[in-house]
Amino acid sequence: MVERATRSYAAAMRSVTVNGVTLSAIGLGTWQFGSKDWGYGDEYAENEAGRILTRALDLGITLVDTAEIYGRGASELIVGRAIADRRDEVFLATKMLPVAPLAAIIEKHGRASAERLGVDVIDLYQLHWPNPAVPLGEQMRGMRRLVDANVVRHVGVSNFSRARWEAAERAFAGPVLSNQVQYSLAYRKPDAEIVPYAVERDRLVIAYSPLAKGLLSGRYDVTNLPANSARMYDPLFLPENVAAAHDLIEAVRGIAKAHDATAAQVALAWVISHPNVVAIPGASRVEQLEHNAAAADLDLTDAELAQLTAASDLYEPIGGARAGVKMAARRVRR
Repeated sequence: MVERATRSYAAAMRSVTVNGVTLSAIGLGTWQFGSKDWGYGDEYAENEAGRILTRALDLGITLVDTAEIYGRGASELIVGRAIADRRDEVFLATKMLPVAPLAAIIEKHGRASAERLGVDVIDLYQLHWPNPAVPLGEQMRGMRRLVDANVVRHVGVSNFSRARWEAAERAFAGPVLSNQVQYSLAYRKPDAEIVPYAVERDRLVIAYSPLAKGLLSGRYDVTNLPANSARMYDPLFLPENVAAAHDLIEAVRGIAKAHDATAAQVALAWVISHPNVVAIPGASRVEQLEHNAAAADLDLTDAELAQLTAASDLYEPIGGARAGVKMAARRVRR
């Protein structure tokens, strides 16, 4: 269900409502905040990140997503400081890294995240990755304790298959509101089962890397490959895969030109054109955030959406063991 949400304290933005929860169609991912993986530096963490978050709220972005692993808690601290005076404007999501997701440990980590964020309650608490070594019943027992203690409002998962998402709901004996998964024109795996499940059950898909870490922005090509580690060590940015994305990126650029938009805005608009899907792009500066937010108002035609999907169907990056060998060789060379 897609509707318009109007708030007196911020601009109106297209929103998505699932299971009684309403969120902005474009959210803000905060992996970059306080993390050295992106190479943005201390000034970004100490100043620009806060400006980005404040501007996001001004633009009507309500979904802010972080995780305890981002900067080893630094991202949560930055987010908490930035939203301290505007807590009621934020649907705040964070994630636990489930290295040993026993119920007591999950409860401990959830409370620690709430403390770093400076909040009494976390709107959405997610298991960052599956951990098949610990029964889901044990993991969901920890989540249930946090909900019953009013430390967490909603429970979510991340990087779960449909079958495992369903199993999590059975173990929790209630809605597992969301599944945060990689989803973009360059990575369409959620189309098969994850998005349909969300629609069937009135659940939410939170699309991370909706711009494929910037690949779909058209900023990179084989003569201009990224230098920071978060992209450098992603198989998407192997020269062969960047070259393979050429036609897809050109299709995105062509539609962007027709709308006087950017390629990134078109790629984001394609993601959130799907029902029950929101996107959480990151931002390295306020201007980039503003461009991302504007994608919520970009209406692509059915023909344009079909053209983008068809171009995506033809994109065939190398993956698996072959990509692994090439990535290992790249690390050795460096």
